[in-house]
Amino acid sequence: MSLAVALAGAGFFAREHAAGWAACPAARLVAAADPDLAKAEALAPGHAFADAGAMLEATRPDLLDIAAPPPAHAGLIRLGLAAGVRSIVCQKPFCTSLAEAAAVTAQAEAAGARLIVHENFRWMPWWRAMKTAIDERLIGEPLDVTFRLRPGDGQGPDAYLARQPYFREMPRFLLRETGVHLIDVFRFLLGAPEAVQADLRRLNPAIRGEDAGHLRLRFASGARATLDANRLLDHAAPDPRRTMGEGIAEGTAGVLAFGGDGVLRRRRFGDREGEPVAAPPAGPGFGGGCVAAFQTAAAEAIAGDAPFGTEARAYLEVLALEAAAYDSDAAGGAWTPPAPLPATMPS
Repeated sequence: MSLAVALAGAGFFAREHAAGWAACPAARLVAAADPDLAKAEALAPGHAFADAGAMLEATRPDLLDIAAPPPAHAGLIRLGLAAGVRSIVCQKPFCTSLAEAAAVTAQAEAAGARLIVHENFRWMPWWRAMKTAIDERLIGEPLDVTFRLRPGDGQGPDAYLARQPYFREMPRFLLRETGVHLIDVFRFLLGAPEAVQADLRRLNPAIRGEDAGHLRLRFASGARATLDANRLLDHAAPDPRRTMGEGIAEGTAGVLAFGGDGVLRRRRFGDREGEPVAAPPAGPGFGGGCVAAFQTAAAEAIAGDAPFGTEARAYLEVLALEAAAYDSDAAGGAWTPPAPLPATMPS
């Protein structure tokens, strides 16, 4: 029996959520809610609500999918818990702060509810292929992983207005909105980092937050990961937002790399030529179908009561690393360990 899913939020990226649920055999979208009723109607014709509480009362879903902006996350999670929903998926950035995210995570746990963060980058096919290749030791011991974020969407006075205008008002933007994706990817590939180092800057004066910078993560194994990010610049791709940039993993026995085509290639140590490891993915939608892949895997984990990689409790570590990165930048780029997670009791 498929899970009945109610979607809270019907903005730009919620369209990817709706398409993902339509492609998921383990779930079905039964309703959508948004203060702009026309937007909700476009995603769930005949089953649209202007108020999320009314939607939950009318539909009694198995799963609440939150695709609203971060200031709405905590309130919607609490609304879902109060309505008796016991499976909730919440978009990233998860809430407005580590403390707020920790508080709602504790409340969900106290209610016996499952709270999962919608973190889809680790479900992009090229990252999953890279993870498999690293685990299979195709490049020996991994030493360095680098991602050059180059979506090319941040130039000019109208940057982000057409797609996600709230980006412009975020006081913390590059890491808070996008960098957390890569922090999670690096954790997925190499394990938990022990410290971070950041150098951030704002290049476009039309926005409030930072839109370029470098972030480094240090691992107990001795490996390093680097996010070299600049939203004003692009890379060679028919759609710069497909891979969002170029990735490379280097190890003692070779190199794995992908560009804008999404093809993962391996070059063995000492060789001059590389070879494809994984072909371009055929999945439609953002990031090679990563939204549908994430949602299908999450629904199957919920239905089977199986563990899942982006449970809220585990994802708090990403937010702690994000906070440490901003602290590092404020301290002139010093290596900074993540602070201990808040010991928060549900209120």
